[in-house]
Amino acid sequence: MDYKKFVYEQKKRDKALKAKSTQVVVKEIRFGPQTDEHDYEFKRKNAEKFLKEGAKLKAFVFFKGRSIIYKDQGQILLLRLATDLEEHGKVEAMPVLEGKRMIMFIAPKKKK
Repeated sequence: MDYKKFVYEQKKRDKALKAKSTQVVVKEIRFGPQTDEHDYEFKRKNAEKFLKEGAKLKAFVFFKGRSIIYKDQGQILLLRLATDLEEHGKVEAMPVLEGKRMIMFIAPKKKK
């Protein structure tokens, strides 16, 4: 077999594999520990839209200054979001505190 033909076939296979692969999009939604009801609903609707489009969702509560004492409120907020979005996506990672952020990942459900 000719070497140039082999390289050509290899490139062709690589291009076909690349075309079949899908790129994962991650969208972020940021909350404060004392997010108001209207703001929460607005962000929940955006999160719903992102999951319907097929993007993963990274929801996090950002604690500024002394607001770190409201860790439990942040966790309650993220768990509430997870239950509200239950029909559109499933929780990949439960809320975890990393520095001044409490992060949770939600993946979209597969379409039937």
